[in-house]
Amino acid sequence: MTLALDQVTTIFLAVALLVLGTVIVKKAGFLQKFCIPAPVVGGLLFAIIATILKATGLLEITLDTSLQSLFMITFFTTVGLGASFKLIKLGGKLLVIYWLACGFLALAQNAIGVSLASLFDIHPLIGMMAGAVSMEGGHGAAGAFGQTLEDMGINSALSIGIAAATFGLIAGGLVGGPTVKYLISKYDLKPTETEEEVTNVEEKDQAITTNTFFIQVLLITFCMALGTYLGELFSTATGFVLPGYVGSMFVAVIVRNIVDKLNPKAIDMKSINLIGDVTLGIFLSMALMSIKLWEVADLALPMLVIVFVQVAFIVLFGIFILFRLLGKNYDAAVMVAGFTGHGLGATPNAMANMAAVTERFGPSRKAYLVVPIVGAFLIDVFAMPIIITTINLFK
Repeated sequence: MTLALDQVTTIFLAVALLVLGTVIVKKAGFLQKFCIPAPVVGGLLFAIIATILKATGLLEITLDTSLQSLFMITFFTTVGLGASFKLIKLGGKLLVIYWLACGFLALAQNAIGVSLASLFDIHPLIGMMAGAVSMEGGHGAAGAFGQTLEDMGINSALSIGIAAATFGLIAGGLVGGPTVKYLISKYDLKPTETEEEVTNVEEKDQAITTNTFFIQVLLITFCMALGTYLGELFSTATGFVLPGYVGSMFVAVIVRNIVDKLNPKAIDMKSINLIGDVTLGIFLSMALMSIKLWEVADLALPMLVIVFVQVAFIVLFGIFILFRLLGKNYDAAVMVAGFTGHGLGATPNAMANMAAVTERFGPSRKAYLVVPIVGAFLIDVFAMPIIITTINLFK
């Protein structure tokens, strides 16, 4: 028996699973602790149920996920619109060092994934899906590039990427604190500032108006349209595979910084972030609920080995290289906590790691400036070209 869900019903199911995932995460302390996204929880739950129904021969569910790419492109465009070069200047030398380290990490993660995949005699790009795509890229990039690879005929890419991203999130939350505790204890590190010296200047919380919101929608859709067109033009001219959302994201970076010079108040990041959160949630929910878990079984062991090596590498790199490059002080140690967080999962994971450290040992204003800026959008400037080049080398 087959149950085919149309486009509208599939979107409804994605939103319902997103809401269900939010409820489950709020109830489960473990999921909150490791910052597991709500759409991942809801989507995976459905994927498990669908797999059981198919395996027992009771029911096979088919979904119409044709609008998934629209939500995906919208989300990555909002990421690009958050990339203000003014913020880079605030971070100074430390931000540049941290940024370059993230670029090197993306390169190393892909090298590890592809190399180990060859040892297990599986497609190199399956190894890449357990590399920078799912580690530094998290669930968003895993869903996007996984779909791109499956469209190229590489089965299980999406499932492997999502699974690796989930394991990476958990590992990033587990190893960040102990790694920094080791550095603080070994070098007897102390904060350079007290809590009283750290003042948070927050912008006034302004309400979102219809006019403001539609200006943001105008900017987002303009970047999506132009970026998609230029991306297709680039791929046609060069034969180089370029996922649809990449062009939109980089056009958005250019648009953001042009608009900043013409009218700094035109872009309302509160509206942009709201649109980004909604589209990411629906995109991830659709990606997760449509994965075919039965395709992952044969690749479970290779994937776990690759992820384990990725975790070991980032911990060693953080302790012996990044910590020293950043100044070998307390701020550097806190940034290593953030590095392990978003280097294995996502920026919220990085913030959770740093919060756990600073609540116990003291504040670090520099870390809270550098890590979110790089983790939120600058990281993609290096990671995306590295991932795309890897795809074209091994396609």
